[in-house]
Amino acid sequence: MPVPLPTATTRWRCTLCGNLTRFDVTRSSRVVEYVHLDLGGEPSVEETEVLAETVESVRCRWCNAVDRIELVDRPGAGAGGDGNSSTESADGSGSASG
Repeated sequence: MPVPLPTATTRWRCTLCGNLTRFDVTRSSRVVEYVHLDLGGEPSVEETEVLAETVESVRCRWCNAVDRIELVDRPGAGAGGDGNSSTESADGSGSASG
């Protein structure tokens, strides 16, 4: 079953451990790429058009839970923003690798 993507007002949260910042995402994509080969034959992708994309699974990096990911409201997005996001912003201060 596909996992819903976060929006501008929602984000993922692990219901098992509470993680809000680190997830392994498995996606299926159908894309059209414009590939440019240099004179030596080395390819580089110069344009990518995503025709379809499905998130197949989202796994929590902290506790490895797969079927425990939910969408929750982002702090300050829409109604109910109470300004208590200092702890959450500290959690997300690391850099993501991809």
